[in-house]
Amino acid sequence: MTDTLSAVFAALADPTRRRILAMLLEDDMAVTDVADPFEMSLAAVSKHLAILAAAGLISQEKRGRVKWCKLEPDALREASVWMVGFGLVEPVNLDAFERFLAEELGTGPAIQDQDRV
Repeated sequence: MTDTLSAVFAALADPTRRRILAMLLEDDMAVTDVADPFEMSLAAVSKHLAILAAAGLISQEKRGRVKWCKLEPDALREASVWMVGFGLVEPVNLDAFERFLAEELGTGPAIQDQDRV
């Protein structure tokens, strides 16, 4: 469990990787589309994607000649359970996490929470 947690937290520690996760919240994306908004080489973006995949936060699938990336939100569950164990945070609400990422990274309008007053 600790090795998995270490990989997840290490992957989340980098702002580029958090931005990639925010992009993948919207939909699956081709690697080249993931790389477009970044001012770095495709090889550099691929290294970030490899770290996210090793942590289980994304999966990659080859469709024809194109490699696609997909968010794996369940990978955050173990980290969430670990944090909840300290009693300092509530269980992770993925809708709230999506809103947070959208607001922090400016990737689009935040999702409106119908339950919020």
